[in-house]
Amino acid sequence: MAVPGWFFPSLWPFAGLGSVAPANALGGVLPDLDKQAPVFDLEGVAPPQGRRSVKGDTDAIKVRLRSSDFQGRWLVLYFYPKDFTSGCTLEARSFQAALGDFHRFGAEVVGISADDAEAHLSFCAAEGLAYPLLSDPGGSVSRDYGSWLAPYSQRHSFLIDPKGQLRARWVGVRPLGHGQEVLAELQRLQQLDASAL
Repeated sequence: MAVPGWFFPSLWPFAGLGSVAPANALGGVLPDLDKQAPVFDLEGVAPPQGRRSVKGDTDAIKVRLRSSDFQGRWLVLYFYPKDFTSGCTLEARSFQAALGDFHRFGAEVVGISADDAEAHLSFCAAEGLAYPLLSDPGGSVSRDYGSWLAPYSQRHSFLIDPKGQLRARWVGVRPLGHGQEVLAELQRLQQLDASAL
């Protein structure tokens, strides 16, 4: 059986003219590296300002956070499918274990899933999470980050620099130890930026 000529990329119009196809993941088209990261404006929960959460702490408060709230700081934005599932719990614990190091390197950590604020409150309390979890029930922000396969966000992570540029991304993350993996890349990028000055 013959394969039609349109099937071969070398025969496509504009093939080989230096254009780069967008990066795709299971959750959609990923945002480009070294470009402005997609903006977000979501409700969720966070520990009270200046307080570190501990397991069983139910003092997390409802918040609304925007990407602009993190201007001037590095931001780890990680998407995950669902509170209280085994992989998501491992990933959340991984970021919590490294949270002090992230702060020492001028970075904040924010998790996003389709779960509502009530589920996030329970999850933060159960795991002692001291960073915000935001709710994206319709997947609008997850879609912007190529991280949505309804009805869940996909397990992808993004590192955004203080200027709002997307500097690194991880697709189909393995949750165990992922926090350390992102922290190592943050340190590498900061050293790279410092050497470029």
